[in-house]
Amino acid sequence: MLSGRVPAAYEPKGLHCMLSEKAIQSAFKPDDQPFEPAEACTRVSPRPVCVDLDGTLVKSDTLIDSLLTLARIRPLELFRLVRFAATSKAALKQRAADLAPLDVTRLPYNRRLLAYLQQQHDDGREIYLTTGADEVLAARIAAHLGIFSGVMASDGITNLTGSSKLEAMRRSLLSDQFDYIGNALPDLPLLQAAVEPMVANPNLPLQAALRVRGVHVSCRFEDRSPRLQAVISAIRVHQWAKNALMFVPMLLAHSLNRATILKTLLAFFCFSLCASANYIVNDLLDIESDRRHPSKRNRPFASGNLPVAAGLAIALLFFGAAVLGMRYLPRACAAWFVAYIASALAYSLWLKRIVLVDVLVLSGLYTLRMMAGAAATAIPVSAWLTAMSLFLFLSLAMVKRFSELQNLRASGLTPRNGRGYKLVDIDQLRSFGTSSAYASVVIFALYINGREVISLYHFPQRLWLIAPLLILWLSRVWLLASRGELDEDPVIFALTDRMSLLIGAAVFVIAFLAI
Repeated sequence: MLSGRVPAAYEPKGLHCMLSEKAIQSAFKPDDQPFEPAEACTRVSPRPVCVDLDGTLVKSDTLIDSLLTLARIRPLELFRLVRFAATSKAALKQRAADLAPLDVTRLPYNRRLLAYLQQQHDDGREIYLTTGADEVLAARIAAHLGIFSGVMASDGITNLTGSSKLEAMRRSLLSDQFDYIGNALPDLPLLQAAVEPMVANPNLPLQAALRVRGVHVSCRFEDRSPRLQAVISAIRVHQWAKNALMFVPMLLAHSLNRATILKTLLAFFCFSLCASANYIVNDLLDIESDRRHPSKRNRPFASGNLPVAAGLAIALLFFGAAVLGMRYLPRACAAWFVAYIASALAYSLWLKRIVLVDVLVLSGLYTLRMMAGAAATAIPVSAWLTAMSLFLFLSLAMVKRFSELQNLRASGLTPRNGRGYKLVDIDQLRSFGTSSAYASVVIFALYINGREVISLYHFPQRLWLIAPLLILWLSRVWLLASRGELDEDPVIFALTDRMSLLIGAAVFVIAFLAI
């Protein structure tokens, strides 16, 4: 346990006075204005104020963040951590902090609380970071922010939470006169003992316990988006549009009847629920790298607006519902479902960090959706359609990576998401992606001359009008990507871009007129 001051090894050498302002500003997005503390919380007390870390000063749990980072970079180490967990939770925290050190400059700090602490520090008040997190991590955070008079934290032997933290505070402060800021039920004894109890993003159990015991909270520091909004963002409903590919075999075969529509709808929702569960797992594993990204840092888990436990519960619920729904579909569709799960999981855990393999897997997952839709309705898919989809979706996967690199270069940043791409790869990715895009159009042109098309359409020659529209859309996508004007996700772009929607409507009308 550390007390009284930050150890010399973590002292911000020569920067202690000015690091605070830089650290505070780094907690805000570029378009945000720093929060002003509520008027009732601006007075300065002679008493020291002690601040909890996990869920309070930082909106996430740093132990869980470390374990998730470890699961991504060194998954086998998670099994070795079991013996540390068996020894004590303090030992587990110490080992996790050593194996997966977090970037303290990118943690999701509670901006309202940080603004309050900065104001109190500027007015000369003593502030102590008192946390159950490991002492090394706590000291690094204290050195980064530069506003703390001292740190009290777990030391690998003592897990500094609850009554243990209260005793340590009384010993270090040599007084029972202190104010305390917490957020969860383990903070209850400290809030009861504090002269002025304060809370930051308090959870429901703590709020209920405070009401039952009649504890009056003097200040609240709320900094989180509405829970429903965070959940919707985490499950990415807009990405369900990708699963509309499952309707393609039914539409191209002109097999529109009640049975095929219902089966395709069921398959659509099963894959959509599974996709949402996979996005949640992917975001959890990428939580540390997302915080370094200019836009991904605002995702629910990276920003601390949605707890990891809630994300895992949603993922399990969605996956269970998807498996249950698959029981009512043909075995062939269930086989594609298993292949989708295996591929998506392998992508999240490993394949997305292998250059070029990641885009091949992404394009394959698009085609797999079509095959699953065909299997759900027992409608065969032509080799032409399969080949076209592979090249088309490979181009879209390439433009996604290209846009990420292009936007990073425009921001003066370098890739740090572990995917293996470099800024020098931009021109090569453009070459790969555009070649694949035009190859898909060539395959489409060959397809509409086939016997299958002639048997399905009375006016197949009208389908040639679709080819220039495909060339227009694909060329426009790559042109905007080269200018840095394309959203990194081509699905979002297609759903929100007016020109894309008009082209899509025109393709639908032409196909209808060709029947």
